[in-house]
Amino acid sequence: MIRAVVLLSGGLDSATVLAIAKSEGRVCHALTFQYGQRHEIELAASRRVAVALHADEHVVYPINLRVFGASALTADIDVPKDAVGAPGIPVTYVPARNTIFLALALGFAEAREAQEIWLGVNAVDFSGYPDCRPEFIDAFQQVVLKGTRSGVEKGEPRIVTPLILLSKAEIIRRGVSLGIDYSMTHSCYDPDPSGKPCGHCDSCILRRRGFEEAGLSPSS
Repeated sequence: MIRAVVLLSGGLDSATVLAIAKSEGRVCHALTFQYGQRHEIELAASRRVAVALHADEHVVYPINLRVFGASALTADIDVPKDAVGAPGIPVTYVPARNTIFLALALGFAEAREAQEIWLGVNAVDFSGYPDCRPEFIDAFQQVVLKGTRSGVEKGEPRIVTPLILLSKAEIIRRGVSLGIDYSMTHSCYDPDPSGKPCGHCDSCILRRRGFEEAGLSPSS
């Protein structure tokens, strides 16, 4: 029996990762962060996804990254619209977010004696975030091996990134093949108070393009 901690944001990519892990027989401990993001709609989505995809455990961990700010997702900074492909790292980058999340997931994994940590980072449609790249994952794997008891004694947990080299369309096709209803997920960085996606942030645009390239409706 292989135990896996799965980082679950409630978005399209993390839902796909959870579905893949379950399809491969993992006992899945889903971990969602309530980190002071602009809205909590994605938290509700993560709960829907965890239930629908039969996570064996779902923990929502509160951590207030608004104390740091410096991101359009954790401070009163406008979310860029219609800016996919703009040069540089966008203002929606949250300082060291994946480093922080992986460190906490690592502690959770050690506590649960999990052999793996799964997450949905993607180096193809990644909006320029440096902590979504293969070299970052490789570097953090070294942190696991050199800085934890489980790493030193057993060489685990292993970080698993099944989407890292896939396009958004390929991710969507994989999820659909596993029976995911993507209408229960949420991707928008800047939804209105009712939860309706803005349709113009990087995440909305990449999601829409992915469905179009996959030949599917965005509500699939």
